[in-house]
Amino acid sequence: MRLCPLHGDHNPSFLVDNNKGLFYCYGCGRGGDVIRFAELYHQVKFPQAVELLRQWRGVGPVLQEAVRFYRTQFYRHSEAFLYLYERGIRSAALIEEMRIGYAPGGCLRGWLTQLGHSLPALCQTGLVTEAGYDAYVRRIVFPLEGNLYGRSLSDSAPAHRFLPGAKGGLYLWEQVQSYPEVILVEGLFDYAAVWQGGFQNVTCSLGAHLNTRQFRQLCDAPRTVYIAFDADPNGSGQQAAQSLAGRLREQGVNARRVSLPDGHDPHSFFVQGGDAHQFQALLEAALP
Repeated sequence: MRLCPLHGDHNPSFLVDNNKGLFYCYGCGRGGDVIRFAELYHQVKFPQAVELLRQWRGVGPVLQEAVRFYRTQFYRHSEAFLYLYERGIRSAALIEEMRIGYAPGGCLRGWLTQLGHSLPALCQTGLVTEAGYDAYVRRIVFPLEGNLYGRSLSDSAPAHRFLPGAKGGLYLWEQVQSYPEVILVEGLFDYAAVWQGGFQNVTCSLGAHLNTRQFRQLCDAPRTVYIAFDADPNGSGQQAAQSLAGRLREQGVNARRVSLPDGHDPHSFFVQGGDAHQFQALLEAALP
């Protein structure tokens, strides 16, 4: 018995029969097979659920190989290290924690085909383009749950790149879900700056709008959530924080909104001179 991921469960009520591939929740009364679970969990219809399961089955092994390859490349290319250093990300422990890698381009396809992965399979994952080229070129790479985020070093390329598919749950949630207080930020560089600043109880939603799974994760146990979204000039980050805080309070979660200085996000706050003491003061001053 475990907590049900399909609703705000506080008492273990979710049963899985691994032998039969079935699940049932005594709390919300929903059950079925793995396809039904994918339908409910991701709020998609049958065809989309089947496609998600098919992708997960094929992407996992090759994605892990790609992550290992990119991590090796990080230490072989000084431009990757210098890029992070210039952005204030300088902790070796943090780089290992986030499993940060580097995609130079032009070599991943060859490596993965040597390992026995076919070109059609690589194209299906999104790691290789239909033209046969590496999809990630000159990008800092962050492994996600079933996906990869690539941040471009080049101004001539789109700044952000993901593989096809969902962005997954909260970033490294398994590392922080046991904390009674959790800090939620928007981006991975925000995560890196806060973690490096001494706050390991931080997670990231990869944007100001959470998907269903991320919201459920925040509600899966009694806790305080400090929402440290960007203080955008147009107010969009704080508006999203206010909306999220209200939804969390409806589920019994103690949500607090952190007010960063105007124009700042957590990353710029630390990089431009903010320290742990000042950030702690912002947390203590956070409003409902």
